[in-house]
Amino acid sequence: MLKLQRIIQLMVCLVVIAAFMGCASTDTKSGTGEYIDDTVITTKVKTAIFAEPDLKSLQINVETFKGVVQLSGFVDSAQSVKKAAEVARGVKGVVSVKNDLVVR
Repeated sequence: MLKLQRIIQLMVCLVVIAAFMGCASTDTKSGTGEYIDDTVITTKVKTAIFAEPDLKSLQINVETFKGVVQLSGFVDSAQSVKKAAEVARGVKGVVSVKNDLVVR
């Protein structure tokens, strides 16, 4: 009976450890908390860009991975490229901005 109880305890511990490892982040994959944080940052950056009257927000795509925001899409001028990056950098939680916007 004692042996069965120890086996069950070991199995429970292994399940708990496996569950926590599934939520851990790696270099190429966000953990659950980071994914939620990145989603919030993306939403805040999109909202800030949308609120900026000089930017055509429908042509700007925003993605976030571990706090690094990537801007892509098309804008009308080099000034819009700079402005979009400034707006993104101003959002709380943004670690850095990769600006891949193209002037069309």
